[in-house]
Amino acid sequence: MPLVFAAVGSFLNVVIYRLPRGQSVVTPRSYCPACEHTLSFADLVPFLSYVWLRGRCRYCQARVPLRYLAVEGLTLASLTLIWINVGNVLRWPYVVLAALLIGISLIDLEHFYIPDSMLAVGALMWVVLRTMIPFVPLGQALLGLALGFAVMLIIYLLARGGMGFGDVKLAALLGLYLGPAPVMLTLFLAFVVGAAAGVLLMVLKIKGRKDMLPFGPFLALGAFFTMLWGPAIILWYTQIVGL
Repeated sequence: MPLVFAAVGSFLNVVIYRLPRGQSVVTPRSYCPACEHTLSFADLVPFLSYVWLRGRCRYCQARVPLRYLAVEGLTLASLTLIWINVGNVLRWPYVVLAALLIGISLIDLEHFYIPDSMLAVGALMWVVLRTMIPFVPLGQALLGLALGFAVMLIIYLLARGGMGFGDVKLAALLGLYLGPAPVMLTLFLAFVVGAAAGVLLMVLKIKGRKDMLPFGPFLALGAFFTMLWGPAIILWYTQIVGL
């Protein structure tokens, strides 16, 4: 599976670059953004091509951003962690969701928006996956969708422009995949980590109080923690409160 996950990371690089620019992620074949030369298979082998070519285009010697290597590494590490630690029924749905979240997070970080097309692909993949693997009861999935949407909609309305509606739709998608209790945990973790990151960035004077901070990556991080350790966290919490 590592080779497959690394290849997914390579494809996500294409999505992250092309989608915000309104380009097809299918055609044309991968090319160098600097000289627009079509890349060969040897130029596209995850990790190895970057190292072999010393991070430069074979044809024009333009430097390839380190981000491409980082996305491949992040995807490989994240999907492998899920594959190893999650039960058989949830493996593929969570791998698909995690891959989508990586692409969404990088686009949101760079362009401050969450593409509807990626959310639509996520919903379509949920339908396909659930047809083959009934990984979440339909009622629980719909309740999770409603909860994720409703909670984030309230926050979106109260924020008065401080949060994008894409975050609301992403929370609904997470609820569809995770169910009601896990999506609430995801939102809680996202807000805790997001608040901590915001404070740290202000202390380091990287961001000011009025600077925008995309929330999609924090939702993705909360979902990743939930996919890996959600049941244990929820069990721990219920034992503490005596439920």
